[in-house]
Amino acid sequence: MLALAIAGVAGPAMAADDPDTNGVEVSVTIEPLRVPGQVSMTVADNSGVTLTENGSNAAARQFTGTLPTVTVTDTRLPDEIPAGDFWAVVGQSSQFAATGDPAKTIGPEYLGWAPHLLTGSTTGLVAPGEPVSSVVSDGSGAPAVGLQGQELLVSIADSAEEIGTHQVNANLALRTPVDVAAGEYHSTLTLSLFNQS
Repeated sequence: MLALAIAGVAGPAMAADDPDTNGVEVSVTIEPLRVPGQVSMTVADNSGVTLTENGSNAAARQFTGTLPTVTVTDTRLPDEIPAGDFWAVVGQSSQFAATGDPAKTIGPEYLGWAPHLLTGSTTGLVAPGEPVSSVVSDGSGAPAVGLQGQELLVSIADSAEEIGTHQVNANLALRTPVDVAAGEYHSTLTLSLFNQS
């Protein structure tokens, strides 16, 4: 019987071709995080306002002073301002109460102001509030309603001029009847920033 054996013989290993290589550069620019802008209000450092008698006559006693500078800063970008957006700074005086005798009072309707724009809009799109006088009229023609929720500074809706810094102050005038009771009186004038859209 003839047997045939077939043996495998190992030869040299075949080397694979070296692969083609190409580099791809990857780059990215990371912008700083965008912090949304906001509308904010500050009042200049002050120790309060002392009203002094000035302009009294036979019809009324008058006491005047100047409101510290109020600053509204709007750091929003145009695409952050909704359609119809506007803001306003509103002032509200509390009742004046006499030191040591809180029963003696002078109502907020006797305090008036005349706001003045110091910086900001030159086009009228950010404007000071209208003057108001005491209910004891000063003869200026200003509404005699006193400081009971009156605008100090206001922006116009849809205005790019809202952006930036705007400053305002106001001449204050307390006009009382001539028979007002003597005493040292104190009140708080609260300023509030409202943003509406």
